[in-house]
Amino acid sequence: MAMPSPRSTTPVRGAPCWVSLTTRDLRSAQAFYGAVLGWRFRPASLGEEFSVALLDGEPVAGLGAPAPSFRAAVAWTAYFAVENADDTAARIRERGATVAVGPLKLGPGRAALGADQDGATFGFWEGRTTAWSVGLGSAPALLELRTRDAFAAAIFYAEVLDWASERPGGCQVTYEHDQVVVHDDTHTVALLRGGAVEAAPDPRVRPQWHVHFRVRDIEAVRDAAVAAGGTATPVTATRDGTGSQALIRDPDGGLFTVTSPVQVPA
Repeated sequence: MAMPSPRSTTPVRGAPCWVSLTTRDLRSAQAFYGAVLGWRFRPASLGEEFSVALLDGEPVAGLGAPAPSFRAAVAWTAYFAVENADDTAARIRERGATVAVGPLKLGPGRAALGADQDGATFGFWEGRTTAWSVGLGSAPALLELRTRDAFAAAIFYAEVLDWASERPGGCQVTYEHDQVVVHDDTHTVALLRGGAVEAAPDPRVRPQWHVHFRVRDIEAVRDAAVAAGGTATPVTATRDGTGSQALIRDPDGGLFTVTSPVQVPA
């Protein structure tokens, strides 16, 4: 991962506090995302193979090409803020899920990679961060878990990340329109989507956290992605009908979604 610096705030407990792309070639990834999403880059504190993506001068996400011995798949990963990485790792293992890497000391904090009971990969971070939050400013527009059983997944993450706790300062959870909504008292920070509570889990779904980046002209972004060597699905309406979206795969295999609000005629 490539966390931004300097870290100047304590993130909301259990909330997503960063997203990072693990790639094989940092320079090629920078060229692609710069051309497609207009990002600029600055070095990260973790070394020359890591960088922080900026939009309008504000941090968006991290990009990193760790050593081959790290054996990390090419993917976008969401990191969640925790008070104690060791305790979180223990809770994950107690529930039959996986801690694949860490916790490791990284700069002023500690990070780890895990996977939930259905195999969706996520990270967790102990330490301070910049003022970055999904849905606000230059941060991703949305973080979404697509899984087989959203209700079961919500129970797992609530137990692991201390969602819906009676302790103040954490995330709360509501169930709305067959999806689990995670919010931090001010705005939505994540969605968990699967089948309805009464429905059997869908075995065709490959559980995965998806990162949605907001763009102004989704057709132009889609065309730029294809021109830069990526692939893209046709543009479709978002689930709530308030915008449009397309799934893009970068040349290295990293998947992400771009989304744009409906344009209202003047």
